[in-house]
Amino acid sequence: MNTPPVRGRLSLTGSLFIGYVLLLALALAAVGTLWVVHLDRVVDRHHADRVLSTARSVAVMPDVVEGLRSSDPAAVLDPLADGVAAATGAEFVVIASPEGIRHSHPDDDLIGRTVSTPPGPAARGREWTGVQEGTQGRSVRAKVPVFSGGGSVNGGDDRGEVIGYVSLGVLTSSATTEARAAVPAILGMVAVVLLLGVGGAWVLSRQVRAKTHGLEPADITALLESREALLYAVREGVLAVDGEGRLVLANQPVRDMLGLPEGSEGHRLDGLGLSERVRDIVSGDDPGDDRILLAGHRVLVANRMPVRVRGEDAGAVVTFRDRTELDRLTGELDGARTVTRGLRAQTHEFANRVHTLAGMLELGAYDEARAYLADLSATHTRTSTDISEHVADSALAALAIAKSAQASEMGVDLRLSPMTSVPALDRQVRSDALLVLGNLVDNALDAVVGAQHGWVELMVRLHTADTGGLPHDLLEIRVTDSGHGVADDVAREIFRLGFTTKASRDGGTRGLGLALVKQVCEGRGGSVEMEAPDADEGAVFTACLPLRVPAAAEGAAP
Repeated sequence: MNTPPVRGRLSLTGSLFIGYVLLLALALAAVGTLWVVHLDRVVDRHHADRVLSTARSVAVMPDVVEGLRSSDPAAVLDPLADGVAAATGAEFVVIASPEGIRHSHPDDDLIGRTVSTPPGPAARGREWTGVQEGTQGRSVRAKVPVFSGGGSVNGGDDRGEVIGYVSLGVLTSSATTEARAAVPAILGMVAVVLLLGVGGAWVLSRQVRAKTHGLEPADITALLESREALLYAVREGVLAVDGEGRLVLANQPVRDMLGLPEGSEGHRLDGLGLSERVRDIVSGDDPGDDRILLAGHRVLVANRMPVRVRGEDAGAVVTFRDRTELDRLTGELDGARTVTRGLRAQTHEFANRVHTLAGMLELGAYDEARAYLADLSATHTRTSTDISEHVADSALAALAIAKSAQASEMGVDLRLSPMTSVPALDRQVRSDALLVLGNLVDNALDAVVGAQHGWVELMVRLHTADTGGLPHDLLEIRVTDSGHGVADDVAREIFRLGFTTKASRDGGTRGLGLALVKQVCEGRGGSVEMEAPDADEGAVFTACLPLRVPAAAEGAAP
């Protein structure tokens, strides 16, 4: 919506139009002035060259040389000078002695008198041209020496001595008149160019108005400030690309999320070091809403909205939300749900056993009931005691017991490796360990469920720096299953976000568990690997979690 212009304030297009016209007028005035000055100088130089060449011709005339040698030079030279002046259009042709005594002049009364301007270099055998004030007025004149040998200045050593000189000139008013005659043409050309420039300025101002949609500078400033305030006030990351795939906008949150360098605007996505999945989402090759991706230690949710201007593709705007903490809390909630399901399974199993025991007592099979109860107590005590002896951390022990009950309900034997040894862990390590352990065990149970005599072995062990020769304490989590194994082509993709070998039964996002496991391990400076001794004989997943987070990972944490 356009804001109506304030009454009395000049619009943007009006200001540009007036500015264009003023600048053009000033430029044309300067060019016209320089043109006139240059033309005036050219005319002066032309007249100077003309009078110099004419004076040279007169100075080498034999009649002039003989006249200067005669007993009455004026009688010979004055008629000759008048004829030359009439023939060449010169204002005056004065022939004088080296001492400056005139032998010819347009005014006969001045013949025999001393010239009004000194001979100068001409009396010493050198030519001279310039502007001087004489009896005829201000004129462009040339003074050329006359030699006794009849030669010119460049005639060599046989030219003889200087016996006089010729002074020939044209009034400067004549040159000025010639220059002024060209002024109307110059002014006409300047006027034509100015009119064309005014038309061009009007067209440009209309184009600017169309490009800015009629917005005034205040409106554009308000829009820019509003956009900046909006983009940099929201916590979500906002990224925009044009139709050519170049980055045109990125606010600070998205720079932090994706690790974009400063000055990345204007570059193509391929040259910014972004992951292939980020490029696929931004370019639209991976369509859909709420696309989940991993960027370093972060779990991001991206939504892409294409932008069309006048029916043409103008790029896209992509928003990114950081749901790392949400996924961590979800993982903890899943752990709690696992414990709840385990307790429910234990309750269900306990109820079945109580009913079995009650039936035995009803039938009077007291010895069988006593033996059955002893066997149940021993089994439960053995499982709980085995886990408690090896796992000192209460949260991990509870998760292991719950998974054991869940496995029992699924008909899978969950074993605890005798190498398991875990002390109490701090909160952050425990949270990461629960996420890794829960996801790896769930994947293993899914791999062996339904198989005859299926089993899963769990090993959790803390390797200390002082005993293992490691630079820091390391928690190792190893889950081995007796499933059908993992094919080679699947093994290369199994930790990729979105990859799954299971059909989605709940309509939710699948293929996130192992990607999160990899993210958590690498976020702490560790690793997760999968080994498949045989494609048909199960798989071994080994996750290593350093207890001390590297400084780089701490600085990148959200």
